[in-house]
Amino acid sequence: MRRRTCLAAAAGLLVAGCGLTSGSPMADDVRPGSVGRGEPLKGASLTVTSKSFTEGLILGAIMGIALEAAGAEVLDRTGIQGSIGSREAVRKGDADAGYEYTGTAWITYLGHSEPITDPREQWEAVRKADTVNGLAWLRPSSLNNTYALAMNRRNAKKYGTKTLSDVAKLAKSDPEAVKLCVEVEFANRADGLPGMQQTYGMKLPARNVTQMDTGIIYTQTSEGSCPYGEVFTTDGRIESMKLAVMADDRKFFPNYNAAPMINAKTLKRWPAIADVLDPVTAKLNNTVARTLNAKVDVEGEDPHQVALEWMVEEGLVREG
Repeated sequence: MRRRTCLAAAAGLLVAGCGLTSGSPMADDVRPGSVGRGEPLKGASLTVTSKSFTEGLILGAIMGIALEAAGAEVLDRTGIQGSIGSREAVRKGDADAGYEYTGTAWITYLGHSEPITDPREQWEAVRKADTVNGLAWLRPSSLNNTYALAMNRRNAKKYGTKTLSDVAKLAKSDPEAVKLCVEVEFANRADGLPGMQQTYGMKLPARNVTQMDTGIIYTQTSEGSCPYGEVFTTDGRIESMKLAVMADDRKFFPNYNAAPMINAKTLKRWPAIADVLDPVTAKLNNTVARTLNAKVDVEGEDPHQVALEWMVEEGLVREG
C-alpha cells in the first residue's frame, strides 16, 4: 500500500534501486475543459508517476490527463510499488510529478513521530520541510486516505459501536468481542495499532489480533469472521460491502490528504502546472475516491479509463 518502502518493480517498468528507466506516452485524445485553457503547457514534456495501488493509479492518470489537456506531452510512469520509489523519482528528477499523501511525507519520509492534527497545518508543515529536498507541494485535496476500523452492519447493530472510544469501552466490558484483522504493517506502526491502543486505552491480547492481507481483511470483515477490520477510508469496498466505519473521535490517525508533489525545478520552469492541477485537486474528496476506487476494485474497470471518464463528466477536460 501507499506507506510501504520500495519492494519490487511495478509491471511494465524497469526499476533500479527504485529509480525509473522506462515508461509509455499517455495518448488520450483530450482537449481543455475547465482546466488547461490556452494550453499553457504546450511544449512541455512531463513525466507522471504514482504508487501501484488502485487509488494511486487513478490519481496518476488524473494528473497526467490534466497535463495533456493543457498541451503537455506526458510520459506515464505510474504504478511503482511502495512509497519511496515514486517519491524518489520526483525528488531526483526521474519524474516530474505525482500525487502524494501529507501524512506519509510527514511521518515516513520526513521522520516525524507525531502527526499534526489540523490537515491544513499538516500540509503547510510538509510543504515547508520538503523545500530542502527540491520538492514543491501544491494545494491539498480533502481526500483523506487514512486508517480506520470497520465492521459489517450486523455486527455494528449487535455491538452498537460507532467510535473508537466505543470499541475501547467494549474491549474492557467484553474483551472477547473485540477481535481485529489487520495488515502486518498496521500491527507494527506507531501510527497504527500500537498507537491506537495507547490513545484509546485499549489492551487487546495478542490472540485477539489476526494479521492478514488487505483483500482478505475486507472479505472477512464483510462476512463477520473479523468483527473489526482495518480499512482505508477511501476504499471503494467500504460502500460495496456495506461496512460501518468507526469514527476516530480522538483524531489519532494522521491526515493522509492527497496533494500534487512536484519537482521544484520543473515547477519553476512550468509554473502553469499549479493553475492546471489546483482545480482538479479541489474536486477530490473521500466520496469521489470511494466511487472511483470501487469502479476498479469492485467492478473491474481500468484505472486510467475510470479517471478519464470522471474528468470528462466533471467538465475538467473534453474528449476529441
